[in-house]
Amino acid sequence: MDRASQQGQRIKQIEVIDDVYGQLVVVDFTASWCEPCCFIAPILADIARKTPHVIFLKVDVDELKAVAEEWAVEAMPTFLILKDLELKDKVVGARKEELLVTIAKHA
Repeated sequence: MDRASQQGQRIKQIEVIDDVYGQLVVVDFTASWCEPCCFIAPILADIARKTPHVIFLKVDVDELKAVAEEWAVEAMPTFLILKDLELKDKVVGARKEELLVTIAKHA
């Protein structure tokens, strides 16, 4: 990546940080081959519709291995709960009730 591309990417990262700072962010680490991930996906979409004040992001661990490694994700699905860009909580597995309680706790 050339220097101009790196600078453009950094500017986009800063813009995203400004957009999400102060908001609750749920990061769903998933994989297309993961059956529990497929099971929880429509449930997560429903939760997202019902909690518009929460930002939901999806990370495919096969496409973004470095991101999964950086966050020490070892099982899928893993949900990281972030606020003010800091890790506040973590839910591992397709656990709807635990995920709902965890989101409500930090919202």
